[in-house]
Amino acid sequence: MSGRGQPVDVTGGVTVSVRDARATPTDRLWIQSVYRDYLDDLNPGTGVFPRLPEIGHREPDQIAHWFADPNTYPLVIVRGAEASGFARVLRAQSIAREPRIEYRMAEFFVARGRRRLGLGATAAQLILSRFAGKWEITEYTRNAGAVNFWRRVVAGYTRGVYQERIVNGEVRQVFDSAKARLP
Repeated sequence: MSGRGQPVDVTGGVTVSVRDARATPTDRLWIQSVYRDYLDDLNPGTGVFPRLPEIGHREPDQIAHWFADPNTYPLVIVRGAEASGFARVLRAQSIAREPRIEYRMAEFFVARGRRRLGLGATAAQLILSRFAGKWEITEYTRNAGAVNFWRRVVAGYTRGVYQERIVNGEVRQVFDSAKARLP
């Protein structure tokens, strides 16, 4: 892990970095192009995430909200020079379940075909370092892959110094990334 948000070499000279998706229109278009894959991953028979038209929101409207909200940080995960995932960090002023929470991981996605390469974990660490402070990360218990991923990432990043609770079908990790001691 390198310094606060700098590119990291994961394997064979390929770097992983995270950039602000507001920097170029192509990043926003790329997020829009894979957003349906993200939603499909969230809804593998759980019934938790209905299709957007069923709840009255179109995908472009959702993404437009990300880019208009001053408390939202839309990010693109880049492997080499290629967009490979996205994340959305919320400044948790009014949405936090605990008043001390500063940031919340609202969305996190690595494109199919780019998974299991270590770039998701590396990108998550870059994001946690970039937004140093008290975090809450939440996963639905039915999404075992997400629960396992975030448990592994948070435990490694914080060296086990975090709190986890399961409440109302959600797993919640709370920790302070500013105090995390990385190897």
